[in-house]
Amino acid sequence: MKILVVEDEYAISQVLKAYLQKVGYEVVQVYDGDDVLEKFHECYPDLVLLDVMLPNKDGWEILKEIRKENNCPVIMLTALGDVNYRLDGLNIGADDYISKPFVADEVVARVKAVLRRTQADNDSPVKRFGQLEINLKAHQVMVNGKNITLTPRDLSVLLFLAENPNQTFTREQLIEQIWGWDYDGSDRAVDLAVKRIRKSLQDWPSYEGEIKTLRGLGYQLSVYQK
Repeated sequence: MKILVVEDEYAISQVLKAYLQKVGYEVVQVYDGDDVLEKFHECYPDLVLLDVMLPNKDGWEILKEIRKENNCPVIMLTALGDVNYRLDGLNIGADDYISKPFVADEVVARVKAVLRRTQADNDSPVKRFGQLEINLKAHQVMVNGKNITLTPRDLSVLLFLAENPNQTFTREQLIEQIWGWDYDGSDRAVDLAVKRIRKSLQDWPSYEGEIKTLRGLGYQLSVYQK
């Protein structure tokens, strides 16, 4: 899993990186408030450790911007210990709050706990991406409450992408996962399936997500609001 550490104090950021990497997390670091959203969209983190006091843009503002488009777990880090600050952060949409100075082991434990809760939520058979709702068990797709009919193969493609949002898959990977390793047809079948799915999802607002083509890489279900 990938953790985005947003902390302007280099020494603290490095300590957090070392402890998180020690237990197997991939860590991406940001030191300036103005750079957070760009890096967030580049790396699609599983969780954000977000300092409140940052250069140029504070953590509260960044949290609000993240929540406009994504429900990625966010743990706030701050030296501000007043309970009102904690309530402000939780009301805006923070998942947890850690006051400085902190013990790095505690931060790791909090990260694990929040990710466990998130994973439990994600185990639901129903995936909701704004107005797009996909029931993985019932094999049902709805946009804005209206049922969408797909062919079995196209549905399989969409279900697989929905189980792995914001991850890119080549044609070959999709064929292996959906058509089977012994498929001997053209890989154009993937392109045609994606084209039909896009047409079926034309009423899904583009600001919530899309099936994106990454030239030379493959396809992904890019989700901007969950």
